[in-house]
Amino acid sequence: MENPVVFMHGFTHEQMLAIMRAVKAAVKEMGVDPQSIAFSSSTPTNLEWKVKDLIAEVRDEHEYMKKNPPNGGRVV
Repeated sequence: MENPVVFMHGFTHEQMLAIMRAVKAAVKEMGVDPQSIAFSSSTPTNLEWKVKDLIAEVRDEHEYMKKNPPNGGRVV
């Protein structure tokens, strides 16, 4: 898998968390690093974007967050 992105629309926050957990567990079983997957949900703004632009933005944000985790990477 190269630069995988999962884009979600119409789910509650709890449902999105469950989807993310399920996807990460499934890909881990297939030998894929779960941290390589970028997740995103729809916003009024990004619903108007071209898919290629959305994927590029989500991947850029994902790479930034991997290098600059909130709270210095500590779980709070």
